Amino acid sequence: MSIGFSVEVDDNGRIHIVNQSNNEASQNNRDEKGKSIVSFPDDFCVLDLETTGLSPVYDDIIEIAIIRIRNNAVVDSYSTLCNPGYMIDNIITELTGITNEMLSTAPALKDVINDALSFIGENIIVGHNVNFDINFLYDNSKSIIGKPFKNDFIDTMRLFRKIKPEMKHHRLKDLIEVYNLEGGTQHRALSDCEYTFKGYLALKEDVAKSYESFEDFYNLFKRTYSGRRSLDLSKLEATGTPNPDSRLYGKVCVFTGTLSQFTRSEAAQLVVNIGGICANGVTKKTNYLILGNNDYCSQIKDGKSNKQKKAEEYKLAGYDIEILPEDEFYSMLMEE
Repeated sequence: MSIGFSVEVDDNGRIHIVNQSNNEASQNNRDEKGKSIVSFPDDFCVLDLETTGLSPVYDDIIEIAIIRIRNNAVVDSYSTLCNPGYMIDNIITELTGITNEMLSTAPALKDVINDALSFIGENIIVGHNVNFDINFLYDNSKSIIGKPFKNDFIDTMRLFRKIKPEMKHHRLKDLIEVYNLEGGTQHRALSDCEYTFKGYLALKEDVAKSYESFEDFYNLFKRTYSGRRSLDLSKLEATGTPNPDSRLYGKVCVFTGTLSQFTRSEAAQLVVNIGGICANGVTKKTNYLILGNNDYCSQIKDGKSNKQKKAEEYKLAGYDIEILPEDEFYSMLMEE
């Protein structure tokens, strides 16, 4: 079932996504979501999910993995597949190695989410591009057990970008290559947790060597401006100061399909304002393809645009490109 939403901009220029069916804030507001923090604690949990897509509204979790860290060492782990209740797309199997046969005997998410959340407890979460995982866990926790997931989190991709700003990409595979990390198969949740933990330790060591103190490194993340950027949609030139901490900053974005809230030029203005780059077609340099809301629907199997097909080809070939549904694009714009 399609879930309608609308985008509103308040007096402070903040973007809010509102559920059209009841005019209440949809899950994408995530008002009780934990904070993205910059720190190097010794005790935490590493989290990674595999999903059927990038939208917590339309897609589902198919694998959860968590490792518990105490004094910078692994002391326990939790891992399970989750049956979404339908056949997953071939591209998901190609990316993750998870097959429909494997999922056929797996429990449903509703039967394991309490165990997963209990394993995490009150721990800080560490993950690579972990906003993605947090959003899925937040929304599913709220819808299944009636309580949002509120734990604070540390994004190793965010740390990696500050430590190695000269690099073009900061994917998990890049973190693995830069620090020569050893481990299992990528794109399986438990293996990715192990890689992320090793990457976290490598980043921590790098900071200790490169900065006089961790506080000096933390100061790099302090904003040098106040307030949100004004949303002047009349021009395709940036207005105000971009946000270097945004996942869209410096990324090449392309739109396809009909957007439900803005024209393409208006959406492009949002990207430019935050420090991103817009292009007309999908190339090997594209980082995000944003799908019009009507195009992102599980019932549509053969209606993929040429841009989406090309993006999927590049993703399978290992290029740094993600295919975003419209609601997740707005969610990224909302992130501080």
